[in-house]
Amino acid sequence: MPTGPDEESIRSVNELTADWARLAVGPGEGRGTVFSAAAVWPLLAFLAAGADGPARSELRGVLGLPGAADAADRGRRLVELLRAADGVDAAVGLWTRRDVPVRPVWEARLPGGVRGELTGDAERDGRALDAWAAAHTDGAVPSMPVPAGPDLAMVLAGALLVRTRWTRPFSEGWLTPETGPWQGRRLTGLYRSGGDLDAVRVAPDTPAGPLTVAEIRGDNGLDVHLLLGAEGVAGADVLAAGPGVLAGDHTTVAGSALPYGNPGPGVTVADSTGWDSAPVLVTSTARFTVRAGHDLLERPGAFGLRTAVDRSTGHFPGISPVPLAVSSARQDIVAAFTARGFEAAAVTAFGMAAAGVPTRRSRHVSASFERPFGFLAVHRESGLILAAGWVTEPDEAPDHPW
Repeated sequence: MPTGPDEESIRSVNELTADWARLAVGPGEGRGTVFSAAAVWPLLAFLAAGADGPARSELRGVLGLPGAADAADRGRRLVELLRAADGVDAAVGLWTRRDVPVRPVWEARLPGGVRGELTGDAERDGRALDAWAAAHTDGAVPSMPVPAGPDLAMVLAGALLVRTRWTRPFSEGWLTPETGPWQGRRLTGLYRSGGDLDAVRVAPDTPAGPLTVAEIRGDNGLDVHLLLGAEGVAGADVLAAGPGVLAGDHTTVAGSALPYGNPGPGVTVADSTGWDSAPVLVTSTARFTVRAGHDLLERPGAFGLRTAVDRSTGHFPGISPVPLAVSSARQDIVAAFTARGFEAAAVTAFGMAAAGVPTRRSRHVSASFERPFGFLAVHRESGLILAAGWVTEPDEAPDHPW
């Protein structure tokens, strides 16, 4: 079996990015936002691997996979790709209540990570989940986007941290646009010049019309592509067209081949007089930090969760014998583009609750040793007590118990 994700899985992630763009940005100029389909897709794959019935079919459809049998393997390989990439850190966590057993076969197909227990105490569970989110995003996302409480039976979460430094940093200065919605505002501008004209390309014919793409290369194999459409084109359409341009679905013209004039949105080609005849590409933009929170259940069909949220019955018999339904699905994310580099951090969490109507009765016994207690160490065969003691000062938990 291949160790990395196949092209089909990667294209599916990018298609989900395009679909999500239309929902997240909204109509017209749109609202500022950021999201990561790469942080959601593996979790959907793990859920698909344990689902049945319509929930399985819907998840499989969003994943764009011919079958759900190998969904967990594809999800795991994508996480492994992320972990192996320079500048990227990815983690997967699973927490369950003690009365919600997990199928060993399903759990074994998850990537290595934390395996924790939910106590039903909202404050205690919240602290543990928040600590995991903060630790795996270097504090950029300080809390887990899932409501803790007694109804929370399981949490499946993923964290993604992306960092790169530009091979050629920008210089900072004032940026005061003369037209458009930022007209007259004094912004922090980023400027740089170089000789690689082909770092900018124009796609003249995309579903969003002409599109200008500028590639900003990082020093660890990670790049950021800036996208600009024509004035008046909806931001959702511009962003949704981007993945297709990067995939080669639309013809592009490199900067060195662009005609004089204004051959693309934001692009000007002209001759200049100076002491050097070498070509120059000048790139300018605004420094930004964007934060966003996304409730995936506002549009459950877009993520294959329409049936999975129905709590009248269970949908994931491959995960647990306890009937489960998705009770929450959120992503919190932040991204920053500066003069020196780019950073993004995301935490995505799926909360699961028990589904259906319980019909079986059982005796439930709980024993909690949460105040001073004694112990005896006994040799089983002879009954000899080897040690005895009384505990009044238990160990403090380490900063990162996982």
